[in-house]
Amino acid sequence: MTPFNEKQIAILQVAEKLFAENGFDGTSIRDISKVANINVAMISYYFGSKEKLLEGIIVYRGANLKLQMENISNQDVTPIAKIEGLVELYIELIHKNKCIYQIMNSEFSKQKRELDANLFNSTKKANFQILVKIIEEGQQQNIFKTNINVALIPPTIIGTYLQFYNSKHYYKELLGLENDVLFESYIHNELTQHIKQIIKSLVINESK
Repeated sequence: MTPFNEKQIAILQVAEKLFAENGFDGTSIRDISKVANINVAMISYYFGSKEKLLEGIIVYRGANLKLQMENISNQDVTPIAKIEGLVELYIELIHKNKCIYQIMNSEFSKQKRELDANLFNSTKKANFQILVKIIEEGQQQNIFKTNINVALIPPTIIGTYLQFYNSKHYYKELLGLENDVLFESYIHNELTQHIKQIIKSLVINESK
């Protein structure tokens, strides 16, 4: 469930797109109002400030991620299949929204503005608990190791993806990926599979 109405979601989607394209500092409320075809006063009424818009994007995206993670967690499949599903979900969502993801992390890590860090952290913690639930399920079945550092699983997935994508030109040349279509295909296939193998090697109890 999202706490926003349709008009608010439309504004958030426009703001997200413009933040991703022009950066947080390079986007004004007036820019957002123009593209969203809504007056500035209405944006101020709903959100109050550009910073609150960024916080709204976090709440909106976090709620969507939580719903999809819960769907994976509730599937009638093995814990290993659930972990693989989470890896695919993380990579797909970050790949589709990588610019705004990097803006969010940059803004909240620097804390130069009046942003609610607790909101950012609580959203991430809520989704993290779903991952913990899946890990515990695998441990109860003796499929997963007992000494897993669960907190490092998301940054392992995200960090591996971002390092690869941010070195796009290098990897295109190194791997002989002649165009962006081949690069995208490599991310969705080889890179995703590679990250799955990394995470499974960290969690699966090989001594079973």
